[in-house]
Amino acid sequence: MLRRVAAGLLITSATWAQCVMCGRTAAAQNSARVEVLQQGIIILVIPPVVILTGFLVLLWRRRRV
Repeated sequence: MLRRVAAGLLITSATWAQCVMCGRTAAAQNSARVEVLQQGIIILVIPPVVILTGFLVLLWRRRRV
């Protein structure tokens, strides 16, 4: 149960995290562009998360054998 909560917190914080430059760029734009910027950040986070998850699943399966 604790692992699920920790994973949920990591996923939630990663999807809304922004670097300083992205935050300043968003602050200078109107609200429609801010939404597009946030969606782009989320889209760019997906591949590394999938790769890391696959790697961890592979390690977990090898450990159990």
